Amino acid sequence: MTHSTNPSSSAPRAHPKDPLHGIPLKEIVMQLEQHYGWETLAERIPINCFKNNPTLKSSLTFLRKTPWARTKVEQLYLKSKANWGKYK
Repeated sequence: MTHSTNPSSSAPRAHPKDPLHGIPLKEIVMQLEQHYGWETLAERIPINCFKNNPTLKSSLTFLRKTPWARTKVEQLYLKSKANWGKYK
């Protein structure tokens, strides 16, 4: 019997209790940009894709290739989303 026990092939997907589960990176960046604007995003997370000629496409390309930057964006999204609507 040939049963594969390769751990990488059976790696579990993101846990359903993950607050970002099911939210695409594109949606996260779009909501942050709508809420803060590119200039404020660049102040909060000083990365070139937010500073120099920012676009959704260039930001997504950079964030998908750069885990540390993506983590910062996701953390800002979670902190911000928790407070959105509190001050209206």
